[in-house]
Amino acid sequence: MSTPPPDRVRVVVADDHPLFREGISRALQLSGFIDVVGEAEDGREALEKIRGERPAVAVLDLRMPGLDGIAVLHALVRDGVGTRVLLLSAFTDSASVYRALEEGAAGFLTKDSRRADVVDAVRAIAEGRTVVPPEVAGGLADEIRLRRSSAAPALSERERQVLDGMARGLSIPRIAEELVLGTSTVKTHAQRLYEKLGVSDRAAAVAEAMRRGLLECPGDAGPGQRATGNRQRATGNGQRATGNGQRATGPVCR
Repeated sequence: MSTPPPDRVRVVVADDHPLFREGISRALQLSGFIDVVGEAEDGREALEKIRGERPAVAVLDLRMPGLDGIAVLHALVRDGVGTRVLLLSAFTDSASVYRALEEGAAGFLTKDSRRADVVDAVRAIAEGRTVVPPEVAGGLADEIRLRRSSAAPALSERERQVLDGMARGLSIPRIAEELVLGTSTVKTHAQRLYEKLGVSDRAAAVAEAMRRGLLECPGDAGPGQRATGNRQRATGNGQRATGNGQRATGPVCR
């Protein structure tokens, strides 16, 4: 839920280009509800002024000498300073936008935005909203998809089948029987699966695979379901393979 802005919004503006900085400050001052309480020409000066003035909003150039806008933002978040940050940049590559929002920016605008758009963004950010214009949002969505796909390791078909069996709570021998493979072969696939996911056991493998979008929970069969093959008996809260004495956990997905 957004909160109404105070009667006056206190703002610090930082940009290493004097004409641009002064133009932004003038537009904010002329808005009738914004007080520019400080200006800075580099990141270090901006951080010092923000810490001293504690404005509601800081308007920062993404690329500045000393500390860039994201470094200033990171320091503010780390130190618990409540100032919300609007980043302005001539660079609109999706990676920069993603990183800015990931670090905690409340808004991102291009430096060729109209002055009125900057004023509106400061108002919105002071109200607790996040500002990302449509021309930036499209690239951001593509960046998110790209990062999700790159974060997901490529699993072989056998590794996916082994993972599915683990998610259903099957033991290694039971997975081997289902896939018509040797137990040692399934163990090899499982070990490779663990290495790709950066885990060391089956429960962690299933959890990590779900986190990365590699696995959806299979439908649960419910307590008391009896399994066939190799005299396997399912109990209400787990599974015990009775044919060969190896114990398996119940379905990991719930």
